[in-house]
Amino acid sequence: MDILRRGPHPVVLGLLLAAAVAALVAGFANSNYTFMLTGAAVSTVFMQSYGLITGRAGVISLCQLSFAGIGAWVVGWANVAGVPGGFTAWLLLGGLAATVAGVLVGLPALRLRGVNLAVATFAFAIALDVVLTGIPFPGQGNYRLVERPAGFTTDSGYFVFTVVVVTVIFLGLRHLDRTRAGGALVEIRHSERAAAAHGISVARGKLTAFALSAFVAGVGGGLMAGQLGVVTAGNFAAFASVSLFAIALFVGTNNVEGAIAGGLMGAVFPSVLDALGVPQDLAALFFAVGAVQVLRLGGSQTDLLRSRRRRRKAAERGSLPIPHANPKPLVPIRLRAPRDTADATPALEVRDLTVRFGALTANDGVSLVVPKGHVVGLVGPNGAGKSTLINTVTGFTDHYTGRVLLNGEPVDGLPAHRRARLGLRRSFQQLRVPEQLTVGMFLQVAAGRTLPAEEVDEQLALFECPAADVPIDTVDVATRRLLEVAGLVAGRPPVLLLDEPAAGHSGAETELLQRRLSEVPERFDTAVLLVEHDIELVRSTCDSVVVLDFGRVIAAGPPDEVLADPAVIAAYLGSAAH
Repeated sequence: MDILRRGPHPVVLGLLLAAAVAALVAGFANSNYTFMLTGAAVSTVFMQSYGLITGRAGVISLCQLSFAGIGAWVVGWANVAGVPGGFTAWLLLGGLAATVAGVLVGLPALRLRGVNLAVATFAFAIALDVVLTGIPFPGQGNYRLVERPAGFTTDSGYFVFTVVVVTVIFLGLRHLDRTRAGGALVEIRHSERAAAAHGISVARGKLTAFALSAFVAGVGGGLMAGQLGVVTAGNFAAFASVSLFAIALFVGTNNVEGAIAGGLMGAVFPSVLDALGVPQDLAALFFAVGAVQVLRLGGSQTDLLRSRRRRRKAAERGSLPIPHANPKPLVPIRLRAPRDTADATPALEVRDLTVRFGALTANDGVSLVVPKGHVVGLVGPNGAGKSTLINTVTGFTDHYTGRVLLNGEPVDGLPAHRRARLGLRRSFQQLRVPEQLTVGMFLQVAAGRTLPAEEVDEQLALFECPAADVPIDTVDVATRRLLEVAGLVAGRPPVLLLDEPAAGHSGAETELLQRRLSEVPERFDTAVLLVEHDIELVRSTCDSVVVLDFGRVIAAGPPDEVLADPAVIAAYLGSAAH
């Protein structure tokens, strides 16, 4: 995506290229080629729509041409009704009408995933096919052509106008990609749970993607109406939406070059098949095979090409990490004396929390306190209920009894993203850092607030992470874990729950994490609940330790006392004599 670049040069070059192409076509191409290239430009708008909804937000939508049909209908109506403002104003009206439809379709689709969502959006496309077939497009009966914008009435002039619209949309999407909102859409695509843990409303993000993509599609439909003069329901058939979706998935229309390539393929490929005498049905088959290839490889063609190019450049710069063949063991150090938890004000309180999954009791009356300005360790053998406790406290498990209080206020009943916004943040045992973002953009998304460039650079230096403009897919897994912690603490939440943040670290990286965790309460005014199997990290970092076994608290107190308790040794290591 364009979030991987910070300089203005790609924009300038893109604008110059668009102007050059428009000038060449307008000056030298014959009418047939001009018409075909105008169709490719319109198809590029449709591809930009898919790039928004699927490429960025990861939402399957098979009704984008239906939104285009709504936009075209409104433009035709405005033309017949003589709505003031001319074609450009009608185009915006068509986009806004499609936006309303996008929100109406998106609302019931928010609870759906995968195939169910695809079926729901395709059902809407089929239903709109029936409606548009029964209600002729305005101007269709008396063949009243849509009036093109003044100064662009010729075919070559209208091509230039369409290229201008395409360029404006590209610039708008580039701006979106460089904001936290754009980064949030990418995180929703990568992991909805991680997005919610960073305070992002997944439902609102998906609804925004539906609305924006519908607006872009509606503008594309209006452009088609201006190109053809009169459109019919057949121009926006439901099965055509499926074909365009397959093209978008194959080429990766979240990227500029992918959207342009998809537009050219959508407009030119059928003409090529026709010239070769090949049935048009094979075009859909070709793109379907391409979409299957994407699922096999895990990315679109342009995404994979960009990733390879970034890795090659990183290797040339020498920025790819060297694997640690012989990790240095952690040197046990105590950076400071444990803080006294006796009179500290609680930041997080868990009272008598019980979680059951059928006959299994994962947490059984668990109570613990994370005081302000403290680091508390939560340890126990595998299956003790540690992750379940974190999931429940942060809102990812809603069927429980007991109380969860943040700064003395109950948060029970609040969804995960609301708890995160209040300051109850977490990391995950399985790494959930989107590879499509840059290091700096992820830091902004994870922090949940817009950070000044100086603060971003300071935070990255503190955790020894790469520069802000480095793509995450060129960064090793251990550094990504440090980056996740850096982003979370940058938001300065009252409470941070870390689920095995040292997993996969070398000794040097664990020592860095050890030092930073010790500093978090004072530096960021954040209390930490640390779940970790590295006992030396827990011993040297935490002010107190809580031990779980079979879902129950079996010990709690200062690290040295708790970790020397024979019952804890027996539960955690399996032998009191170990």
